[in-house]
Amino acid sequence: MDTMSVCAPPVRSTTSVADTRESTRGFLKSLVPAITAEDADTVVLVVSELVTNALRHGGGTCTLDLTAHPDSIEVAVHDRSPQAPRMRTPDLNGGTGGFGWPMVNHLVHATAVTRQTAGGKTVSALLTR
Repeated sequence: MDTMSVCAPPVRSTTSVADTRESTRGFLKSLVPAITAEDADTVVLVVSELVTNALRHGGGTCTLDLTAHPDSIEVAVHDRSPQAPRMRTPDLNGGTGGFGWPMVNHLVHATAVTRQTAGGKTVSALLTR
């Protein structure tokens, strides 16, 4: 089993999310057996959405854990907010979002939100490998 932790810096910028996407691609390229390019793109998209949501709504900082299991890839994003993600009607005109969480739930096998006793939460997503 391969594991890697990537820390997203406490910056609300596209740079930190872009760096996290690049680190995720590096992790996925190291897996044996390799996953398909399409599956890798899906994992990177899910990471991007979860990290962006954590930075935007979870207190400005987060950590990312990626775990490769024999039949799945687990993405876990930890942030400081106890608030769970919620489904909402996407804003088609105002640019306030609402697309990410429904998209993540559509792309993955399962999601879970775990509140941490020390505060904050972990949002996990399980993708088929």
